[in-house]
Amino acid sequence: MFFSKKIKRAVISLVALISLVSCGATFSAPVKADGANYQTDQVKLNVKSAIAIDSNSGQVLYAKNADKTLPIASMTKLMTVYLTLNAIKNQKLAWDQKVKPTASIVKVANNAEYSNVPLKMGHSYTIKQLYQATLIESANGAAMLLGQTIAGSQKAFIDQMRSQVKKWGIKDAKIYTACGLPNGNVGKDAYPGVNKNAENSMSAKDMAIVGQNLIQDFPEVLDTTKLAHLDFKDQGHTTKMANFNWMLKGLSQYDQTYPVDGLKTGTTDAAGACFIGTVNHAGARLITVVMGARHKDGTDPARFMQTKKLMNYVFTKYRPVTFNAGSQMAGVKNIKVTDGDNATTNLGLKEKTTIWDPADGKTLVAKLNKQTIEAPITKGQVVGNYQFKSGNEKIVSLSNPNGMNVKAKALAANGKVNFFVRIWRMLFGGR
Repeated sequence: MFFSKKIKRAVISLVALISLVSCGATFSAPVKADGANYQTDQVKLNVKSAIAIDSNSGQVLYAKNADKTLPIASMTKLMTVYLTLNAIKNQKLAWDQKVKPTASIVKVANNAEYSNVPLKMGHSYTIKQLYQATLIESANGAAMLLGQTIAGSQKAFIDQMRSQVKKWGIKDAKIYTACGLPNGNVGKDAYPGVNKNAENSMSAKDMAIVGQNLIQDFPEVLDTTKLAHLDFKDQGHTTKMANFNWMLKGLSQYDQTYPVDGLKTGTTDAAGACFIGTVNHAGARLITVVMGARHKDGTDPARFMQTKKLMNYVFTKYRPVTFNAGSQMAGVKNIKVTDGDNATTNLGLKEKTTIWDPADGKTLVAKLNKQTIEAPITKGQVVGNYQFKSGNEKIVSLSNPNGMNVKAKALAANGKVNFFVRIWRMLFGGR
């Protein structure tokens, strides 16, 4: 009698499975959260848009109109710098390689209305000189000469910039110049077929992605962005460069509470005052972006005041907690395994991860995005994603406004049992 009941249950289960596969299962699509605004009411910023993220994981800590596309001005130069560092990495450029500017670039580089080092016709400059001038003095001519050297023309370089941001998943970027000046302000190097008033535009979220990729792929960029002053030498003439990031030590907006070491300012009439900053805090790296801050004149510190306000909010309201690779999360230390030698497999974090835990007195908890997995499983195999909450508050990220995915790996192998064992288990249960 027991045997027949077992068979009957197995047959019913098999029929149900076949029906599900044949008819298809219907699941409700998850409701997409608004990733453009997150904790916006917690701190009032006098800017058009802003965002704060963890540089490594992309966890969003604050967002205000973060999806709104706005002019980015000289923050553009971070993309030019990324492609420069990438070209050096791939041995297409060398730091000591000398290059000469075109007449068009020289004209931009000597325009007193723009930030520049005065490049001269017929003079040679090293890639390192141009790189430093681009980041520290925000030199427009230097940025254009880097692009010219990498791609052969301004248009070709702009096309490379557009291609790069698409690889990062940035879809709405508008890019026309290598330096961030409006299209018509670069003279003969204007992008063809585009209005002279067109400006490079991205969202605060997009700029955070640019900064995140730059720091992750080329962390050495911080060795230059942290410099408050540097000399630019050109055949006996020296230009004293001063960083436009006034939050650096030795400059007017420095505050030891916020030991910023990058990244880049940007200013045009249309953009207002913009700033993408970064700072190490409690062993974690933070990236902030503020766009469209007040800009009365060249002495207005508004963008840095707003950045300090944003950083203060993050430092006060969050505590970064770092878990090492292989760390197990309470409540989800294993996963059920179908047809495995063992019924479950132990899980841990795929790689070292920092979670900014809201300082709300609530416990940080993790949940796995699946309950079972099919055997066989190899040690180290990614088997799912953890998602975190603090109380009822979801921990969200740039890539997922519904929750931040952190990869979970198997801490041990789990082989698959043979066909006969699977049939036996289906009929009689047990393992």
